[in-house]
Amino acid sequence: MPPIIYGTAWKKERTTELVIQAFDAGFRGFDTACQPRHYAEELVGEALTQLGKKGVARNDYYLQTKYTPISGQDLDTVPYDADAKIEDQVAQSFQVSLNNLNTSYLDGLILHSPFAEFDETLSAWRAMEMLQKQGGSKLLGISNCYDLGLLKMLYEQAEIKPRIVQNRFYEKSGYDVALRAWCIGKQISYQSFWTLTANQHILKNSHVLQLAAQYDKSPVQILFNYLKQRQVTPLTGTSSRDHMKMDLASFDIEFSATELSLIDNLWM
Repeated sequence: MPPIIYGTAWKKERTTELVIQAFDAGFRGFDTACQPRHYAEELVGEALTQLGKKGVARNDYYLQTKYTPISGQDLDTVPYDADAKIEDQVAQSFQVSLNNLNTSYLDGLILHSPFAEFDETLSAWRAMEMLQKQGGSKLLGISNCYDLGLLKMLYEQAEIKPRIVQNRFYEKSGYDVALRAWCIGKQISYQSFWTLTANQHILKNSHVLQLAAQYDKSPVQILFNYLKQRQVTPLTGTSSRDHMKMDLASFDIEFSATELSLIDNLWM
């Protein structure tokens, strides 16, 4: 998994163009979902097909997608049989994703959100486990999971343990401080989204601005580098070529323990 992943939500008809632009800028990780409401997954696939024709091999990049439960779908564009059992929905969604992405496997398959009932969440997870056993995905994960108790319960009952948690990184969840610490202990990769949108106040903080001046970086680069050192993989969805290059150039500095603590305190 690369230190930063390009997110393809809300790109609509520009998806193919922007994924190619992101790859050319240096991104080697891409996130999408089988959720037509917010993602044009088939256009991600078109971009990867075009890159393949230019000599880019499938193992040259990390690719993850999501099974989105009915609660997260628009009912007129559900990409699987909405009346099917959860296990069948997962399998159907997975096959649609493979077809959309023109790939035979995924690096990460993520449950887009827990169900209201844990038994349903576990049913979806069992179906994902079966897909991994068949070689369909290297890693399994869950998104929008802010309840550490629920995550622990899933981990305990899972045969194949979650290796990815992808959450909105924002103040309402307390920045998942305890959850992130638990993930580190279990060797679970924590991915953050809404990292910039929800944290404009952090980017304007005096400590962040001081570090930006000290290291000749932008506040965004300071935040991304901090997250890497704290074992967080941020998603970014910028459509600016310049910002893509700047985001990728965030990781060539090493903060001291004191500097890390200054930023740690911003989440407390």
